[in-house]
Parts: sequence; C-alpha cells; structure tokens
Amino acid sequence: MSTSIVKELDIDKVPIIDIGSLRDNSDPTSVATELYSASTGLGFIYIKNHGIPQKKIDALRDDGLQFFRSSKENKELVTISERHRGWLGFGGAKMKDDAKPDLKESFIWGYEYQTGEVDDHPIRGPNKWPSFIPSFKKNALNYFDLADSLAKTLLEGFALGLDLKKDFFIRNATQPLSRASLVYYPDQPKKMGDDQFGVSAHTDFGVLTVLCQDTVGGLQIQDSSGDWFHAPPIEGTLVVNVADLLSRWTNGLYKSTPHRVVNQSGKERLSIVLAFDPNPETLINPADIFGQNEKSLSDPITCGDYLIWRFGKAFSYRK
Repeated sequence: MSTSIVKELDIDKVPIIDIGSLRDNSDPTSVATELYSASTGLGFIYIKNHGIPQKKIDALRDDGLQFFRSSKENKELVTISERHRGWLGFGGAKMKDDAKPDLKESFIWGYEYQTGEVDDHPIRGPNKWPSFIPSFKKNALNYFDLADSLAKTLLEGFALGLDLKKDFFIRNATQPLSRASLVYYPDQPKKMGDDQFGVSAHTDFGVLTVLCQDTVGGLQIQDSSGDWFHAPPIEGTLVVNVADLLSRWTNGLYKSTPHRVVNQSGKERLSIVLAFDPNPETLINPADIFGQNEKSLSDPITCGDYLIWRFGKAFSYRK
C-alpha cells in the first residue's frame, strides 16, 4: 500500500463543526443534524468549541514528551499490564495481520477506580503512573475527565441525530471501558519503505474516538473510492471519528472509516487519544434502535466481549 500518492484535505468529506450550541444546550438539534450528516459520510469530523482548555492539553503533552524521551529503564517501570494500562513499546501493536508492527510507542490509562469499586474486567483495571514525572497523574486524569465528558456530549448529539433519547449511547457509562493514550511517533525515514506506518490502515475498535493532534501532522484517511488524503491539524479543533462499535450499533448507518499515520516530517509526533466505550455489560444491538423488523448486519454482543476479541488480535502482549 503506497504512501506516496496522498491527496490534500477535502473539507466536504471531513467538515468542521462548531459544537458550542450542543455543549451549552442552546441549539443541540442543529449540531445533531450536522453530526448525522458527517457520520453517515466518512464518519470523520473536526470539532471546534470543544471545551478542553489548551493549557490542559499543553501540560499533558509536555509530560508525555518527557516520558517518551526518558530511558527505557524508566519506561519499563510502568510496562503495560494485562489490564491494558501503562507503557506499550515499539512493536507492541499491529492493526492488521499482514502489516509490519506499528512504528509508535503508547502510554495508556483510563477510568480511575474509587475506593470500594469492583475491578472485574480484563481491559479495565488499575492505572500505572510514572513516578519520575510527578505531574503526570494529575494532568493525565484531568485530560481524561475532560475528554470523557466531551465524548458523552458528542454521543448525545449522535443520538439526537437518530431521533433517539439523548442519553441512548451513554446510559451505562459509570465505569467505562474508555481508554486514553499518549501516542508517540518518531520520524519515519523514507528508507523504511512504503509498507511501514506509524499506525497501519485500520478502523478504530470501540464507540467513538477523540483525537488531539499536535502541529506535526501525519493522519491520513481513506475515502469511499479507496484514495487516501491528509487530515492535517487545524488550530483550535479536535478530530472525532465514528469507531466500529458505533457503526455496528447503528447497523452501518454511521461509518467507521480506515485511517493510518505516516510521520515523515523529520520531527517527533505526539497525539492524545480518547477511545470512548461504555460499561462492559452494555449490549450493542441495532434492534434497540431500528426495531426487530429491520435486518441486523451483526449479532448482538456486549461492549466488553467485543473489545476483548479485538484487543487479542491487535496487541502482541495479549498473545
């Protein structure tokens, strides 16, 4: 799959949507209409007025760069756990069976358990924190809470776009399977070849992805004709995309679209990702939206069971 012929961004395919009136509830219907239109297209959207302060983003990004630039010995202190929390080094992820391992490192965290709560799912467990960066835990959890809240607001809009109750997709999200991650991409020398990617072509696993790019760029999206185009960072925006479980839940109406990362900028790249998923027992069943008379493209499955299956295919430490 060649990386050499990639078109420039087509804003008609990935629109910029101001979600301010969804966040403050002043005109949620108009935003929901725009979200519906984008999600039934390629399912990728730039959002502005997202509500995450730039200083919060910058604080976490600074900690992330300090972490990834630190020694391997330091990073190994928080090596990825069997519950998918901590540092995942180079070669630890592969999005397609026939692809080379992704040229990236990640640090992953999620819902922070409160005293007395039950830790009972294979991909939802205690977070691990790098003690050699004292501010890391606070900044990471602050960002997680903000991005998690944003994802829930967006899913209210996605629900309203389908004429559902606004809490339809987030009714069970008290102990979510959501993961946040810092994803670090070194510069990718061209001599590594066109079959090496920061992240190879894939669709995202869960319900909804919220991506905070840096200024470097490298995200590429595949359009409906199979061509690839750049989705560069746009100041003041985040990128949101429909993931596989939301597409499955909506019987394919909302589209989960292949994308990849190629970092040939000559610079390091750091992205902040929130993958939103509700509680593991949440049943993903299109019949709950469209009724029993419409043929479902897939069988009902819980969010937790689906993610366990997908994680087992993608991450080498789970083999």
